[in-house]
Amino acid sequence: MSDNGIDAVPFAHENMDLWRENFKGVQYLHEPTNLLIIGAVDDIWISAKGELIVVDYKATSKNEEVNLDAEWQDGYKRQMEIYQWLLRRLGFMVSSTCYFVYCNGKTDRDGFNGKVEFDISIIPYTGNDSWIETTLMDLKKCLLRKSIPKASKDCEFCGYAHIRAAA
Repeated sequence: MSDNGIDAVPFAHENMDLWRENFKGVQYLHEPTNLLIIGAVDDIWISAKGELIVVDYKATSKNEEVNLDAEWQDGYKRQMEIYQWLLRRLGFMVSSTCYFVYCNGKTDRDGFNGKVEFDISIIPYTGNDSWIETTLMDLKKCLLRKSIPKASKDCEFCGYAHIRAAA
């Protein structure tokens, strides 16, 4: 953190181990929909201002510098926004800035020799959780429908379902 000019330390909280655990994680019952929203965080830091900072660790191995520019990484960003939203619902002051700590396996070594070396990049991302409330309400409406929604040509999952049904 100090090498990257981030004025924060790991957040010490009695629930930290639980919040990291899959299928337990940070939980919040969204009363308007009666949906239990859960997210297992990788890490949380706390700033000198007392704001929680959500941190997610990623590992890859590519020759180019890592970034968050690929369309498939939008899911990573939404994931972080859910974590921020959850912590805010639990009454914490949460920074809009979160961090992806990317470990990029070095590919320029002569051999594997039983170890992998990494370059580490810390990539800031400014989250925006304003989409979550509306999405939860739409999700609930969809779940309560008497019929399944029509397939969309732009939905990769609908395309998969169509191909599977035809097989």
